[in-house]
Amino acid sequence: MKSKRFQVLAERPVNKDGFVKEWSEVGLIAMNSPKDPKPSIKIVNGKVTELDGKRREDFDMLDSFIADHAINLSRAEEAMAINSLEFARRLVDINIPRGEIVKYTTAMTPAKIVEVVGHLTVLEMMMAVNKMRTRRVPSNQCHVTNLKDHPVQIAADAAEAAVRGFDEQETTVGVARYAPFNALALMVGAQVGRPGILTQCAVEEATELILGMRGLTAYAETVSVYGTEQVFIDGDDTPWSKSFLASAYASRGLKMRFTSGTGSEVQMGYAEGKSMLYLEARCLYVTKGAGSQGTQNGSVSCVGVPAGVPGGIRAILAENLIAMMLDLECASSNDQTFTHSDLRRVARSLMQMVPGTDFICSGYSATPNYDNMFAGSNWDADDYDDWNVIQRDLRIDAGLKPVTEDVVVKVRNKAAKAIQALFEELGLPAITDAEVEAATYAHGSKDMPNRNVVEDLKAAEEMMARGVTGLDVVKALYKRGFEDVANSVFSLLKQRVAGDYLHTSAILDKDFKVISSVNDPNDYRGPQTGYVISEERWEEIRNIPNAVNPEDF
Repeated sequence: MKSKRFQVLAERPVNKDGFVKEWSEVGLIAMNSPKDPKPSIKIVNGKVTELDGKRREDFDMLDSFIADHAINLSRAEEAMAINSLEFARRLVDINIPRGEIVKYTTAMTPAKIVEVVGHLTVLEMMMAVNKMRTRRVPSNQCHVTNLKDHPVQIAADAAEAAVRGFDEQETTVGVARYAPFNALALMVGAQVGRPGILTQCAVEEATELILGMRGLTAYAETVSVYGTEQVFIDGDDTPWSKSFLASAYASRGLKMRFTSGTGSEVQMGYAEGKSMLYLEARCLYVTKGAGSQGTQNGSVSCVGVPAGVPGGIRAILAENLIAMMLDLECASSNDQTFTHSDLRRVARSLMQMVPGTDFICSGYSATPNYDNMFAGSNWDADDYDDWNVIQRDLRIDAGLKPVTEDVVVKVRNKAAKAIQALFEELGLPAITDAEVEAATYAHGSKDMPNRNVVEDLKAAEEMMARGVTGLDVVKALYKRGFEDVANSVFSLLKQRVAGDYLHTSAILDKDFKVISSVNDPNDYRGPQTGYVISEERWEEIRNIPNAVNPEDF
C-alpha cells in the first residue's frame, strides 16, 4: 500500500521542479568546488605576477584582464592578508561603514571575495546587502513586452508600470524588426506615466546601440560577460570588446550596465569544473575592470541551473552581494521564472526584497506572463496586489505602490492616444480608435486587435532609414498637443548631454533630478540609519484600496 500523504506531496507544485545532486566536474555546484582556486596574489614592480594560484604566463584572457584592470593593487596585499572569516564579520558589523569595506573588497581577488562571502549565512548576506547597496534608496525595474509586439499595448502597459512605481523599464521583441516601434512606444508610454523613467530595448547589440544613439532608449543592460575564456570565445567576444562597447554607450551619454549570472557557463558547457559563484565573481571583476557602473546579476535567465543544486539560491544572493562589494550598481534579477511553487518563488525574492537592492527586480513583468517575451518572469502583472501587500505586511519599500483603477485607466488611455498621435505625425501605420480603446482596458495581448505586421515592419525599417531621432519624437508630440509628454522626452534627452545619470546606480525622479550613489550614498550604520521609509512613503504603501476603513462602520 502507498502512503496517501506521500501521494499528495508528490503532486505538490514544488515536485514538478527539476533538481540535481552536485556534479562538480561539469560545474553543477553552487559554491566551493574542489577545482575553485585558493586566494593569492603576487605583485612585482606594480604588475600582478600571480593571481589565485596561477602564474602570469599561465593566465587566460580573463585572468590577464582582471589582473591588469580590475583590482586596486595599492591595497591588494593588505586586503589579501586579512583573515576571510574576520572580514566576513566586518560585512555585518554596523560599526564599520560601507566606505571602509569597499576600500578592501575592491582590492581582493575573485577567489578571496568568494571565500569571504562563503562564511555568511543567508540572513547575514541580507544584512550585508542592506549596508553594501551602493545607492541609499532601493528601486525596481520591469519588463514591458507582449506576444504581438503591439506598440499601443506597450505604451499603455509602460504608463501603468510607471504610476505603479518602476523607475526603469525594459522591452524586447518577438520579431527583431519591431525593435524601433517597441522602443518608441515604451519611451513615450513611460513618460506619460511618470516623467523621468529610464527605458531600454534589449535586442542584438548593434541595433541596441543605434536605438540609444538615436535617442529612442535611455540605458542598456544586455551586455553579457562570462566567467570562462571558452564561453567568451563562443560569443565572439573578449573583455576588451565589451569594454569598447561600454565606452561607446558612455560616449553618447547612455547609462549602461553589464549582465552576468551563475549558471551561464554550465549551460554553455565550459564551466571548467569551477563553482558557479567563483565563475560569476570573475564576471563581476571583468565588469569592474571594463569601467561599467553596474551589473544585472542574480543568475538572470540561467536561474534554473543554480536553483536545481543545493545552496543555489544562496549563491544567487552571494553574487548580488559581491557586485555591491565591488562598488557596482546591482540590478538583482528576480526576473526569470524558475519554479512551479509560489512558496519557492517568493522565498527566492525575499532575500533582495527585504534588504533592498538598487533594482530588486531587473524584470518584474508588467504584463501577464503569457506576454513576457523574456521567457516569463518570477513576478508578473497578476502579482501586483501580492507584492504591495508583502510590502505592507513587512513595512519594507520594494519600489511599488498601490494604485486605483481610475488612475490606471486614465493613464493607459492617455498613453495609447499619445502613441496614436505620434504614429500619425511620423507617417507610421495608423493606430485605430479601437486599438486605443482595447489598450486602455486590456489585461494582455489576447484583448488586443491584430495589426498588419508586414506593414508595421516595413514602416519601422523606413523610420530608421529616415533617421528619426528622439528630437523628432519631441516635435511630433508637441505639435499634436501632448506638450507635457514632449517636455518629458526632451528632458530625458538633455540628460544625455549632462551625463550626470551615468554615475553609479543613477535613477531620475519626476523632476529629472538624478539620484545616485554619488549624491545619495548608502550610509547605513544600524537601526534608523541609511534608508528609512518616510511617513509619506509609508502612507503610500499601507493604504491599499481594499483595506476596510474604520469610518465605514
